[in-house]
Amino acid sequence: MNYYELIKNELINNEVYSKVKDYSKNKHNLETRYNVGKLLYDAGKHYGEGIIKQYSIKLTIELGKGYDVTSLKRTRQFYMSIQKGAQFAHQLTWSHWIELISIKNINEINYYIEKTISLNLSRDKLRERIKSNEYERLPKDTKLKLSNNETTTLPDNIPNPIIINNPNNVDIVKEKALQMLIMEDIPSFLEQLGTGFTFIKNEYPIKLGDRYNYIDLLLFNIEYNCYIVIELKLNELRKQDIGQVQVYMNYIDINLKKINHNKTIGIILCRKNNEFIIEYTSDKRILSREYIVN
Repeated sequence: MNYYELIKNELINNEVYSKVKDYSKNKHNLETRYNVGKLLYDAGKHYGEGIIKQYSIKLTIELGKGYDVTSLKRTRQFYMSIQKGAQFAHQLTWSHWIELISIKNINEINYYIEKTISLNLSRDKLRERIKSNEYERLPKDTKLKLSNNETTTLPDNIPNPIIINNPNNVDIVKEKALQMLIMEDIPSFLEQLGTGFTFIKNEYPIKLGDRYNYIDLLLFNIEYNCYIVIELKLNELRKQDIGQVQVYMNYIDINLKKINHNKTIGIILCRKNNEFIIEYTSDKRILSREYIVN
């Protein structure tokens, strides 16, 4: 079989098709990459790894730039990723796929594919999420659910740890300083938490008896239709932190929550988690996450 001629014809046809301004252009480009990747894979099995360099030289001479060894290897890796179980998502561009094909874990690739589609992520936004190890920071149980195509809940999808940006290297010695750091880049913080989070207010006042208390951050999640109470702690998680956030959650449920809303969820962001305290917490709506100031 003349693999080279088959590869060249696929690429020539794609060049012609790419000049047609059509909604299916991206789909056709990815299908061509897949077909070429398969041919490169099969050719490599017959002629060895060096065949890619030979094809690269000939294609560059006959078709011009864009067919260097790296590009052809990426195309082959794209085919191999699909063969191993990655979703063939036509909504992603080739630029997106270049960010994904170096990932070895197929479940991780599929996670980022779903995020890219649901959030309409640009290539740069996808790269940021991969660089922050978002998938790796998901709880183990969540990864298992995702691999088994099981339904996940809001707590499942909140990474641990949460990364808080600190571009000016502010010294965090008080909870108020940590709160202000979050407020300086609240969109980034909400993205860290996951999908559907919206900001309501920091230092949200609630009156308990004749005294006011203040919730560090009050959010609402559109996707899960519930309020989110967030408390910030500079130290290791303590028993009293659970009681504090539970009181705040109950207040929101009684005074703010509408009949069509789900019950409020509480998140304690702490410097160090204590899994034993969380394990024996009866209210499973309360969860703790460590934070890293980066």
